[in-house]
Amino acid sequence: MTIAKADLIEGMAKGMAVLESFDTEHQHLNATLTAERTGLTRAAARRHLLTLAHLGYLETDGSYFWLTSKVLRFSGSYLASARLPRTLQPTLNRLAIQAKESFSAVILDADEVVVIARCGNDRNPSSPGGGRVIAYGLHLGARLPAHVTSTGRVLLAAKTKKAFNEWMKGRHLQRMTALTTVDARAFRALIEKIRRDDFCLASEEHELGVHAIAVPLRNSKGVTVAALNAVASHTRLSAPAMQRDLLPLLIDAAHELRPLL
Repeated sequence: MTIAKADLIEGMAKGMAVLESFDTEHQHLNATLTAERTGLTRAAARRHLLTLAHLGYLETDGSYFWLTSKVLRFSGSYLASARLPRTLQPTLNRLAIQAKESFSAVILDADEVVVIARCGNDRNPSSPGGGRVIAYGLHLGARLPAHVTSTGRVLLAAKTKKAFNEWMKGRHLQRMTALTTVDARAFRALIEKIRRDDFCLASEEHELGVHAIAVPLRNSKGVTVAALNAVASHTRLSAPAMQRDLLPLLIDAAHELRPLL
């Protein structure tokens, strides 16, 4: 959404940028690092950090700052009130019972996917008997790199070719495992294949030992609004078995959900 400059509260925008500068790789930031990550001056970054600490969104040792649980109020309110997660959750519950695997629904936010609904009785794949598996960091509200996840690739494939080219411009594809596709040309070919197939099977590209398969979730107008996936350990299901056994369930669920989205 675009607004008139006179309506923009720049202080609020800067404060949100400071909060967003914290992530899994930058859990503790000082004023200098925050300034580098937000484009603010060091003095402005320091004032914003101190203000957010005063409001309870950050903790500090006097030099470094880190997020507190208070920031979860935003995600908690969204998950409790937004229509999309509430619409998808019953279907995820049914799929998890039916297939005895883990299922998630995600949306795309810039370079990452965000988990907005999930269900599965998860266990460590190395435990006796294998068991259902949840990929590292795959919890409600989790943010994962779009380029290595089955859901992220499905959502990137849903972009127009022009929008996808913009997304790819100057992009460095981070390697997560030895199997991650990081070559730009190979990644473009992969997205083209997903557009044709209308699903994505990603095998051990985000985390070793984990396979994931995803389909787009489209609304009644044919617009992709989210992605639905299943995750399993390689000891429990092979990648071909996932495509054979779980893909039909995902496709059927996507068709059932379409009038509701």
